[in-house]
Amino acid sequence: MKEKFIVSTIILIIGGFITKILGLFIKIIMTRTIGIEGVSLYMLILPTFSLAMTITQMSLPISISKLVSEDHYNNKNILFSTLPISIIINLIVIVILIISSKYLAINLLHEQRCIYPIIAISLTLPFISMSSIVRSYFFGKQQMLPHVISNIVEQIVRIVLIITVIPKLMNNNIISAVCGVILINIISETISFLVLFLFLPNKLHLTKKDIWPNKTYIKNILNISIPNTSGHIFSSIFYFFEPIILLFILRKVGYSQNYITTEYGIIEGYVLPLIMLPNFFSIAISNSLLPTISKYYALGDIKAIKRKMKQAMSISLIIGLAVVITLGLAPQFFLKLIYNTSYGRNYLLFLLPIFILYYIHPPLIAILQGIDRSKQLMVNEVMSIILKTLSILFFSFFQIGLYGLIIGIMVNISTNTILDYLTIKKVFTTFPQ
Repeated sequence: MKEKFIVSTIILIIGGFITKILGLFIKIIMTRTIGIEGVSLYMLILPTFSLAMTITQMSLPISISKLVSEDHYNNKNILFSTLPISIIINLIVIVILIISSKYLAINLLHEQRCIYPIIAISLTLPFISMSSIVRSYFFGKQQMLPHVISNIVEQIVRIVLIITVIPKLMNNNIISAVCGVILINIISETISFLVLFLFLPNKLHLTKKDIWPNKTYIKNILNISIPNTSGHIFSSIFYFFEPIILLFILRKVGYSQNYITTEYGIIEGYVLPLIMLPNFFSIAISNSLLPTISKYYALGDIKAIKRKMKQAMSISLIIGLAVVITLGLAPQFFLKLIYNTSYGRNYLLFLLPIFILYYIHPPLIAILQGIDRSKQLMVNEVMSIILKTLSILFFSFFQIGLYGLIIGIMVNISTNTILDYLTIKKVFTTFPQ
């Protein structure tokens, strides 16, 4: 198991690095193709996209990965028991988004141009859900190569489509281009799914028992997914309302719609993606950590869980420090290199110190999920999001522009990470030494 964890982590880190480089090219090409106006428009509807994905995925990939890793179940039947849940949820969300797109765009986002991008979001959801479900099976088996290869192929497809399709859509109008950026997900996720499908066993034999949904499995899946999803949905709902709250308050205190939209786009489109760019290390560690911790927990090996936690935290902390120091020494250089802009330099410098905690957070989440503490994870996430929102509401009235949002982000990261760490520490004290 130790060798599997190390190999899985190395594969995910290498794959994550390649994927991030390709993702970086995508961001460079996209931001330079659709410009700051297009980026701002895309970032305005991104919270809606995030909320929709959170609801439709319903943490089902986490449930599948955890159950498959425990080796107590019929893995094929786990996948087929998940499909009806996913299909029903996707259909409901698609209908709601299409019906409410006009209201969301005009009444909440105060941007009529968001109507068609919101409809475009609804069309991509089933494709994202399906590829995530299949990918989680391989995570549970600790077979990371299919995930890595499918991700790389997916990113390459996106690059090709953004280079060839988006400029033509830009000749039409900015709305078409933003819709194109969203709809590209349909093709890229489909290709990703097909690549994953190729890695399934050649002699895959399916019986009626494998295909027919199992009520016990569905119950086990929902027992894991509902607490995880509740926290994520709560977080996504507040993320959805974030630009709406900012627009409402900042307009009240005298800022223009154009200023708010532009600055929000700079933070969400340039600053945060740049700081989060190296986070693939922590994500790789947490993805390989979840099945490992789940298996150790099923075996009752608490000492092994503690050992893995220390390793994961140490590596993530070293990476976080390196990133913070590097970006802090030359913020304008990296913004210019990647986005061909110097916008966001001050925001970047303000956020950097707290992001050390951000890098050690994914392994903490994986550990709590692995030791069946999803409910505590949800509570911690809800508390941190509430504090973030209250911080945004409070500081935005001080006429400090978008720095109310920056302070809110800092409060969210610090609170969530500290609460998760304290929860793990408390749980470990209840285990027999």
